[in-house]
Amino acid sequence: MQFHLNGFNSCDPDIFKAADRPMISKDMVDVLIVGCGPAGLCLAAQLAAYPEINTRIVEQKPGPMEKGQADGINVRSMEMFQAFGFADKIKRESVWINETTFWTPNPDKQEDIKRVGRVQDVEDGLSEMPHILINQPRIHDMYLDLMKNSPTRLEPDYATQLIDLVVDPEADDYPITVTLEKVDGEREIIKARYVVGCDGARSNVRKSIGGKLHGDAAHQAWGVMDVLAVTDFPDFRMKSIIQSSHDGNILLLPREGGYLTRLYVELDKLGDDERVAERGLDIDDILAKAKRVFQPYSFEAKEVVWWSIYEIGHRLTDKFDDVPTDQVGSRTPCVFTAGDACHTHSPKAGQGMNVSMGDAFNLGWKLISVLTGRSAPELLHSYSNERRAAAQGLVEADHKWSRTVGAQQTEAEKNGEEPPRFQKEFVANLPFTGGLTIQYEPSALIGKTTHQDLAKGFDIGKRFHSAPAIRLSDAKPMQLGHTIEANQQWHIFVFAGANDQGTLGGEVEKLCDFLENNPNSPIKKHTRLNEDIDSVINVCGVFQQGFRDVAYDKMPSMLRPHKGKYGLCDYEKIFCADQKSGHDIFDLRNIDREEGCIVIVRPDQHVSYVLPLDAYEELSNFFAGILLTTK
Repeated sequence: MQFHLNGFNSCDPDIFKAADRPMISKDMVDVLIVGCGPAGLCLAAQLAAYPEINTRIVEQKPGPMEKGQADGINVRSMEMFQAFGFADKIKRESVWINETTFWTPNPDKQEDIKRVGRVQDVEDGLSEMPHILINQPRIHDMYLDLMKNSPTRLEPDYATQLIDLVVDPEADDYPITVTLEKVDGEREIIKARYVVGCDGARSNVRKSIGGKLHGDAAHQAWGVMDVLAVTDFPDFRMKSIIQSSHDGNILLLPREGGYLTRLYVELDKLGDDERVAERGLDIDDILAKAKRVFQPYSFEAKEVVWWSIYEIGHRLTDKFDDVPTDQVGSRTPCVFTAGDACHTHSPKAGQGMNVSMGDAFNLGWKLISVLTGRSAPELLHSYSNERRAAAQGLVEADHKWSRTVGAQQTEAEKNGEEPPRFQKEFVANLPFTGGLTIQYEPSALIGKTTHQDLAKGFDIGKRFHSAPAIRLSDAKPMQLGHTIEANQQWHIFVFAGANDQGTLGGEVEKLCDFLENNPNSPIKKHTRLNEDIDSVINVCGVFQQGFRDVAYDKMPSMLRPHKGKYGLCDYEKIFCADQKSGHDIFDLRNIDREEGCIVIVRPDQHVSYVLPLDAYEELSNFFAGILLTTK
C-alpha cells in the first residue's frame, strides 16, 4: 500500500483523516442505501471514501448481524476483496475449500452412504485466490470497518426502515422523496438524488418502483444449521455432497475455526400451494434427517449455533432500476435494486452473497463517476443492463443445479459404472461457481473483440485475470491485478512488444508520450487541472525482460509520475515478467510477444478493451464515450 504522499503519516494507514464536512445534511443526501446486507455494505464502503458524496445507509434490524445466513465466498469475490484491501485478513480467518467429495448410497447396503468421488475444488490457474467459507457477519465487519475508518466516518442508521418512496421524474435535483420510520414510530422525510434498495427479497424499494420478482419455487423444504458436532464421518472437514437412497441429500460445508460445520439438509416435498411454514418443521427435524443420511456413520450435535428452514425459489425482476424500457432514451435512473431485492436463488450453489456484492461493485464506481462529475448520468443505464444478464445466468444455472442434486440415481450410477450426475455437473460448473463466467456484452463500456488475439487470456468483458509480475523499482514479486483498488480509477496496462525496454523511440515510449502530452490524450482530456496525473486513469507498463535487464531511469516519465504536494515520484507503475518462477505473464495470458498491446480495465476489474500499442485514436474515442471532458 502507498501512503506519506502528502506528508509523513505516523498513524495506521488504514484509518484516513476525517474530512471536514460542517454542512453535511441527513435529510438531503446524494445516495440513500436501504439495507445493511452484503450488497448495501459493499456499496457503502465504496461511497464512504468520497467526502464530496453525501451517503446515508439505513437498516431495519436493531444492529449488525451476528451469525447465520450466507458463508461461501468464491474466488471472484476474493479478488474483489483484494481491491478493498481485506483479502489477506479473510484468508487468515476463513476455512479454505480445497477438495470436494461426493457420496451416494452404498450398492451393497442402500441405507448406508459410500464415497464415490473427489475433485479439486478450484482448478489450477483459475485464480490466485482460494474459495473460502466464513461467517457472513465477518464480511459485514470488514465493510463496516472500511466505512468507519473512511474520511466520511460513515455508519449505518439501525432500527430504521423505508416505508415510502416517490420519484418525481420532472425534478431538476433530488427527485426522490423517502419516508423513513424508526422502531419507535418516529418518521422522517428525506430527499435523495439516488436510492439503492439492498433490502432483501421483500424489498420495499423494489415495490415502490413497481418491480416484481418473477419465477418459480421448487416446492422443496430445506433446513440449514451451523453445528458443533461429534462424528466419525471421514470427510467432516471437506466440502461434501451426499445423496442418500430415501432420505434426501446433504451439502456439508466445513466452517472457519476448525470445529464448526454447516449442513444443508433436504427435508419434505411441499405441495404446489403449500408454504414451508405450514409444515411446522424445526431443528429436531433437521437433526433427525441428518442422522439418517449419515448412516453408517454416527452424528451427534453438541451445540446448534444457528438454524433455519426455507423453501427454494428462483426469481428475477424485469429491471434493476426505475426507468421503464420505453423511457430509457428520455430518462436516467435514480432508483436501483441490488442483491436479493432483484434476484433470489438456492443457497446450495453458494452464489447469493457473491452475486449481491458483484451488483454493488458494478454500481458503486458508476455512481461515484456521475456524482463527482466524471461521467454523465446516462452511464447508470449500464447497471441494469449488465447485472440483470449476470443474474439471469445465475438463476438458470442454479435451477439446473437444484434439479441435478435432487435427481434419483440411474442404474449405471448405482452400479458404479459411471460417476453420479451431480459430480459431473459440479466439475463442469467450476468456473461458474468461482464467479468467473460473467462476461459483459459490447457497449460504451466494453469494446469490440477486433484485437482480442493480441491478449487471448484477457477476455474482453470478463474480469481481469491477474498473473504474477515483478515490480521493477524494488524487485517485489506480486500479482499485477493487485494494483487495482476499489475506487473510480480506470487502468491502462501497456504490455511491451519484443525488445522494447521503454527507451526513446520504442512503441511504449511513443504511447506514453501521447498519453502524457498530446491534447487528444484521454488523460489530458479527462484529468482536471491540479489533479495527479493518475487520478482518473492509471497507466502501468509491463515488460518482457527480467527486472535486472531494464533500466528504471530510462523509462518514460509517464510511468514515473511525480505526484502530491511535494511532487514525489510514484515508483509503482512499472513491472517485468516473472522469469525466475517461470510464471511469465506474457505466456500465461497469451499476449502477443511481437506486437504487445494495450489492455484497458474498468474500475470493477473487468476488461474493457484490447488494442494495439499505436491505436491512439481508438483509445481516446473509447474514453470519450464514458468520461466527460474537463473544462
